[in-house]
Amino acid sequence: MNAPAPVPPLPVPHVVKGTTIFGNEQDYGRFATPKLNLDSMVWPRSEPAPAADVPVAEIIDVLVQTGERLTRDPDGALAEALERSVKSNPLPRDVLERSYASLGRIFNRAMMEFQIEQELGGADLIDGWREVATTSGRPARIRAFPTRLVHIIAGNAPGVAAQSVIRGALTKCVNLFKLPSNDLYSATAILRALSAVAPGHPIARSFSAAYWRGGDAAIEGMLFRPQFFDKIVAWGGESTIRGALKYVGPGFELVAFDPKTSISMIGREAFASEETLDEVATRGAFDATVMNQQACTSSRFQFIEGTVEQVDRYCAKLQAKLGEERPTSSSTPIPLPSNIRDELDGLRAFEDDYRVFGGYEGRGLVVRSDAPVDFYPDNKIVNVVRVADLRDAVRHVSVATQTVGVYPAARRTELRDALCSAGTQRVVALGLAQPESGLPHDGFYPLHRFVRWVTDEGGNN
Repeated sequence: MNAPAPVPPLPVPHVVKGTTIFGNEQDYGRFATPKLNLDSMVWPRSEPAPAADVPVAEIIDVLVQTGERLTRDPDGALAEALERSVKSNPLPRDVLERSYASLGRIFNRAMMEFQIEQELGGADLIDGWREVATTSGRPARIRAFPTRLVHIIAGNAPGVAAQSVIRGALTKCVNLFKLPSNDLYSATAILRALSAVAPGHPIARSFSAAYWRGGDAAIEGMLFRPQFFDKIVAWGGESTIRGALKYVGPGFELVAFDPKTSISMIGREAFASEETLDEVATRGAFDATVMNQQACTSSRFQFIEGTVEQVDRYCAKLQAKLGEERPTSSSTPIPLPSNIRDELDGLRAFEDDYRVFGGYEGRGLVVRSDAPVDFYPDNKIVNVVRVADLRDAVRHVSVATQTVGVYPAARRTELRDALCSAGTQRVVALGLAQPESGLPHDGFYPLHRFVRWVTDEGGNN
């Protein structure tokens, strides 16, 4: 019997200042990349950022054209990236197909103009100097000045790469993307589309994207220095953020999209009727399964007011809906890790305190309890925690709590100040966990953090 032929590594291109680089000199086993050329991926400080003097209106035109090309995909480059992502990304094919199909719509003109207004205060601040009136009468001007960014982007959703390109372009920064091992193709596919609609344009020359192993001190020790970059924009888990912190120092700062957990709060109003309960369970399932529960906005703990019998009815409805197909969620079963299965087996032995809804086939599972479970619910698992009053759940909120979905929506006003005081960054009506561009993210405006706020003070005499 002949041994199966070895599977060749998937080719992963790099993009260097608008030029796509192909090659397989760096073999990482399941994929291969071109050889890294660090000198080619940085922008000398002796020269201004390529897009520094390009009007932001022109940049938005280029980004809109990029989105249109991604939607049409005339040369099949995005389809090729999708097929390779299916082989290398843990998300199921149907979620990736819908995510790639929606990439072009992210490059929306009205949305980008809203971002500029909300996050920077107006296009004039990134295009030039705005006169301001000081209390002393001293003439002064301020500007949102482009910086030099190295991004460690997350791979849990292709939209992260799209948003990173938009933010880097709108701020006219120079941007080096470190590709995540679980999303090797989204960023380069977008940058290739950008270069195709505007070859040689300053905004195309403002981006590079490459893969190297995260934490490789020989590479990161060379790149992550104020000699080349002003800020490191890091997405990811605690190890990624701590790894980035090693390089932070004078002249080189961290913009962190920290690891977050999201929750839901559901009032007793959910039990007003069977139809209402069904609608609330639909919204709760939607919020729990954003990107198959891999997004920071995905609800993992849901606190609910009600009797045991009422809460069990909610749990049963929620569990039935977790496995349904949605725009960012698949009906394909997700294998349950053995460590979580062991935890669930243990809980089933304490039926007075815990009730588990659903099996281990990977279509979603709910644990009802009177206190949060000790393990991290993942892979479409939700811990529904019964509380006497939603205000009792605030003690389980911390700075790591990103999004809190509330039902009914009107009860947000009685909860939001306490939630935000405890550390929450975002309070939404249940069912609206998907983020909206132009609003704060993780407690700050990304565009505002990407730029350097500079001043020019004094008159002309």
